[in-house]
Amino acid sequence: MRAVGYQIPAPISDEASLVDIELPKPEPKGRDLLVEVKAISVNPVDTKVRRSVAPEAGQWRVLGWDAAGRVVATGANASLFRPGDDVFYSGALAPQGTNAEFHLVDERLVGRKPTSLGYAEAAALPLTAVTAWETLFDRLDVRKPVAGAAPAILIIGGAGGVGSIAVQLARQLTGLTVIATASRPETRDWALGLGAHYVVDHSRPLAAEVAALAIGAPSFVFSTTNTDQHLAEIVESIAPQGRFAVIDDPKSLDINPFKRKSVSVHWEFMFTRSMFETADMAAQGEHLNELARLVDTGAIRTTLGETGGLINAANLKRAHALIESGKAKGKIVLEGF
Repeated sequence: MRAVGYQIPAPISDEASLVDIELPKPEPKGRDLLVEVKAISVNPVDTKVRRSVAPEAGQWRVLGWDAAGRVVATGANASLFRPGDDVFYSGALAPQGTNAEFHLVDERLVGRKPTSLGYAEAAALPLTAVTAWETLFDRLDVRKPVAGAAPAILIIGGAGGVGSIAVQLARQLTGLTVIATASRPETRDWALGLGAHYVVDHSRPLAAEVAALAIGAPSFVFSTTNTDQHLAEIVESIAPQGRFAVIDDPKSLDINPFKRKSVSVHWEFMFTRSMFETADMAAQGEHLNELARLVDTGAIRTTLGETGGLINAANLKRAHALIESGKAKGKIVLEGF
């Protein structure tokens, strides 16, 4: 089968950073689904792994987590899907990812593709949607109010992949006032179009930007990017006894300043459930099925920002470079081989 992989971690400008290759078609076992990949999207985690994780000597590492496609075979113990089912998912941190014609994934991590979306539009959603869902409802528990605080959430990076879904989920499924951050006119318009009540500029001091809204200190802050740069402003902005969540990889994170406000700090890592095969691992498939329902009823829309052509090394290199530039808006999707 056709795939795209690498053998040595390298900058995206390096010719060997991503290469078109041929690999054996995998066979499903246990609760595996074998999915014919129709479309993929590219996430910041793809670029981080490509730059830093080396496969075993002589082996190829195939990146990619988001996918939409069709089930073509199932393992002996799989019961949730059948061949012919259209699915979407973000998978696990496995050596072979979705940048391939066929991919194995545990059925508990998979949702039924929204019927109202094509494969490309669906592929834009899983990783960011599961991350946003888990952050809002499993980690921050945003449906539980913070006494005396403004019923509001500040989402830093509101026009990015995760932020774009978090804005929609918070607006559609909660009564919170949604404050997103963006620094360019096009990203500001994007966040407002997704349902943000307010957009503030994260290139300016955030605490003053939020205070100028005159709605009070927000109960929740969800930081998707550049957390270490904004940390002091977050500490100042958030309400006493508020809840703060982070998903990026700051070089350091001193949470001591939160102590005087008794702010709780929550990490979210979408791969935790699959990595440790937690007892509630199937929650990710359930989240995706609920997301599909919300999409099909018109409550949530795809965050596809750009279609990058066929799934091949050249197009994936361009997608990785755009993500690393920090100028991507929404999700970059590739479709077909």
